[in-house]
Amino acid sequence: MNVLGKVTVLPKLPAELRRLEELAYNLYWSWTPHAQALYQDLDPALWERFNHNPLRVLLEVAQSRLDELARDSRYLARVRRVLADFDAYLQAPTTWAKHNAAELGQIAYFSMEYGFYESLPIYSGGLGILAGDHCKSASDLGLPFAAVGLLFHQGYFRQMINKDGWQEEAYDELDLTTLPIKPARTPEGKEVRLAVPVAGRDVHIRVWTLLVGRIPVYLLDTNVPENSEADRALTARLYGPGQDLRIQQELVLGVGGVRALRQLGVNATVFHMNEGHAAFLGLERIRELVQGGLDFASAVEAVASGTIFTTHTPVPAGNDAFPLDLVGRYLGDWPAQLGTSWEAMTELARHDQPWGQTFSMTVLALRLSRAANGVSELHGEVSRKMWNFLYPGASEDEVPVGHVTNGAHTLTFLAQKLRDLYASVLPEDWQERIEDQAMWEAAIPGIPDENLVAALRDLKLDMIQFVRGRLQEQLRRNGASAADIKAAGSVLSPEALTIGFARRFATYKRATLLFRDRARLSAILNDPARPVQFVFAGKAHPADNPGKAFIQEIYRMSQEAEFRGKIVILENYDMNVARHLVQGVDIWLNNPRRPLEASGTSGMKASINGALNFSILDGWWRESFDGTNGYAIGDEREFSSLDVQDDADSFSLYETLEDQIVPLYYRRDERGFNHGWLEKVRRAIITVAPQFSMQRQVIDYTQKYYLPLSARAQQVWANDFALARELAAWKRYVLEQWPNTTIQASADVPATAEPGQTLKVRAQVNAANLSPRDVRVEAILEREGQRERVVLSHGGNGSYEGEIALSNSGLYTVSARMLPSRPELAGELELGLIKWA
Repeated sequence: MNVLGKVTVLPKLPAELRRLEELAYNLYWSWTPHAQALYQDLDPALWERFNHNPLRVLLEVAQSRLDELARDSRYLARVRRVLADFDAYLQAPTTWAKHNAAELGQIAYFSMEYGFYESLPIYSGGLGILAGDHCKSASDLGLPFAAVGLLFHQGYFRQMINKDGWQEEAYDELDLTTLPIKPARTPEGKEVRLAVPVAGRDVHIRVWTLLVGRIPVYLLDTNVPENSEADRALTARLYGPGQDLRIQQELVLGVGGVRALRQLGVNATVFHMNEGHAAFLGLERIRELVQGGLDFASAVEAVASGTIFTTHTPVPAGNDAFPLDLVGRYLGDWPAQLGTSWEAMTELARHDQPWGQTFSMTVLALRLSRAANGVSELHGEVSRKMWNFLYPGASEDEVPVGHVTNGAHTLTFLAQKLRDLYASVLPEDWQERIEDQAMWEAAIPGIPDENLVAALRDLKLDMIQFVRGRLQEQLRRNGASAADIKAAGSVLSPEALTIGFARRFATYKRATLLFRDRARLSAILNDPARPVQFVFAGKAHPADNPGKAFIQEIYRMSQEAEFRGKIVILENYDMNVARHLVQGVDIWLNNPRRPLEASGTSGMKASINGALNFSILDGWWRESFDGTNGYAIGDEREFSSLDVQDDADSFSLYETLEDQIVPLYYRRDERGFNHGWLEKVRRAIITVAPQFSMQRQVIDYTQKYYLPLSARAQQVWANDFALARELAAWKRYVLEQWPNTTIQASADVPATAEPGQTLKVRAQVNAANLSPRDVRVEAILEREGQRERVVLSHGGNGSYEGEIALSNSGLYTVSARMLPSRPELAGELELGLIKWA
């Protein structure tokens, strides 16, 4: 057949429904179930077929159906209500003003991936979902905020589990005409087009705008005719194979992202790098300033002054580090553009590995920031330990990496049934102050048992129906028998205790820990009076065969007679599967190998929907667990070996299930209510919903980092970067003089002392050509890992002295040290220099 061409015939929206297209182009609908229902009801089959994509439904729905609904008064009333809420949201006063009225500069947020909704599959897992949620809450709070990412036109991958239980991957080309994106335009109305130099050639980029409530997300796309096939594929797949691809994608994100913002007229004061993937944005900003006449060192000061870096990875292998020859291939001409040497540029990212020097994106991000954080309290500790080597002579607790514990965007993951139930007892403005702990504590106990039980049961039934349907689809594709397909339609009992486990199948997350004692597990699951069942889901990275082997092991267990119908594993884990599971299970299981879970957020989503967490004391759960709101696996011990750790944790898992969780779940009063369980459910909602909301997280970022960095950047940039030049010159001078400085110290230390006594500490400093105001001399008192510091007073001629109090009994050590000091520094270890006596 000779095809002459193709044409898309678009349905004509009746006037009464015309604004459904406008709404479809704003991801406000992604956290508004009533808005989603408008599109679902246009054609439920299309809604499911196209993975809940409003625009695709509008493109495919029959004209007759649109005309029919345009005459349906009830449907039109629903449309009006949703659009009224949408308009009110867009026009709402800045909620942030309630929290802090201080002036805040524009924030530019960079992330490699974003998880907004399943119909826009440009995310792989938790990092992307977190970035998407961050954008949603930035919109909710009305922050001056713009996000930058890549438009992966084949997404991550679609996961299929074959009849042997092995993961297979498929990559589907996205049809950009059916995505809620439009070409980004300059303030003058021109389409944004730009190029990034990569290994001697220009990679051309177009930019798309995605509206997320009140903020824009700009997505960079290299799949344009001007590029070669290889360059068009740079934005094909998220986390594709090989370091060559990765470094080129990161150049597109960091360098291209900054250039896109310039064309768009977004003059950000604060740049937020969500992981090290975006760290090249720092080099591009330095290049701009050098081209404008600033020297390299001053440009580094100017760029770093308003930059924050968030690390998510406590595993060394998860931090991108490129060999220098690869960096030379792609950044060989950058030193000249930066006005510096190859050695000075690579020193910004230097990480000496056992196999040689590497260019670490994490080190680059740390060097080009003046604020850095992990994503939970424990992860902050782990990160300080990981990067301690960058600050010789400093203790772990002094390393300038703080923490902001992650949160989840409540309205994205909270089931509509529970949203309505909570709204019946919460104040009218509860969605604007989700982080208000007292509000939840006052309201949630007022929900009647029968209402809470009914809502949770409905959600569990919805989840079970969803699981059954997905399993049947999988079996049909794999050519299963009619009998097996029919049997899948009755897996999982609504009456049984149901436990969910869904996440990325990295091996440290130990998805198979549950199966360490098969006989004991079988006894738990097959107790006729108190049955238990498990639902698993999750993807392994395409190159992670050990992770795929975990999936296969669970699949094979699910096929064993003793576990059949009681252990289920679903394929193609995405936001749709995640929502059903967190909204429907009774218990959310998480058993990573501590302390490798940076934070985790899936358990937060489960608890706001009334599920109890059953987790290792790692990441966020270490901060949340209080004995009343869920269950802990194991304790906070350090273990001598991985096998010993796995044994201890699996033993705790079984024992807690047998002795605590199962007995409580099946306890009922004469009316059939389980008050003990419901009390824990309420405690989970009260303790998790406010404290681990994305709203609280973004408020924390704003108060701890965005506001101070905004003020600092404006100070450093003022008067043609006067302070940046000053700091750069001062640091250069300090670094020259530091090798020639010395410090000697003594202290009046008795053999024994009583609490309340003081010690006199003296130091003699040769500061070379540095003045006393350029250094700070400290006495250090340490006891059982606790450190107290006292600044010694300068007495002239290089002498310093001071007194330090012995506040408690115990064994103390006393020492003294000297550091470079200047009031304008962002932190005392900014130069990474310490000299001990």
